[in-house]
Amino acid sequence: MTTTAADVHTGRPSRARTIVILSVAALAAIVGNALIAALAGVLGAPAGYGPLTLPAYGLFSILGVGVGWLGWRLVHRRARDPRRVLAVLVPVVALVSFVPDVLLLLLRFIPGTTDVGVYALMLMHVVVIAIAVPAYALASRDSRRERIDAPSEPRG
Repeated sequence: MTTTAADVHTGRPSRARTIVILSVAALAAIVGNALIAALAGVLGAPAGYGPLTLPAYGLFSILGVGVGWLGWRLVHRRARDPRRVLAVLVPVVALVSFVPDVLLLLLRFIPGTTDVGVYALMLMHVVVIAIAVPAYALASRDSRRERIDAPSEPRG
């Protein structure tokens, strides 16, 4: 009995593989953002400043990776040329993500806000994007190799 490419290669990555890749990306983003939060503290951001605490940036790192993945998949499903759309959309989304931080910088609506703290938050957005986009590309690829007419394992 032989196995055809259609049997082995569905053209879609496995769900488990995607979950692992996105989980590693989220964890890497959290670690990167922890380093930024620590550096911000050294540079003068107040200790205990809410947005620079693990619960805050951890949650938003995970949400950023997850929501970004949903957008990535939507573009790949709907766009005629996903690469072109993403080449424009990713930088635009990055810039739009700075809007709350710019407002925070101007209005100081969170107690203890400093310029250093806000710049750290902005850098955290960049870290999440820089880690997530390559992870999305990796998660979108099918890691299985096609095997055409390879003998199948005996069943029994």
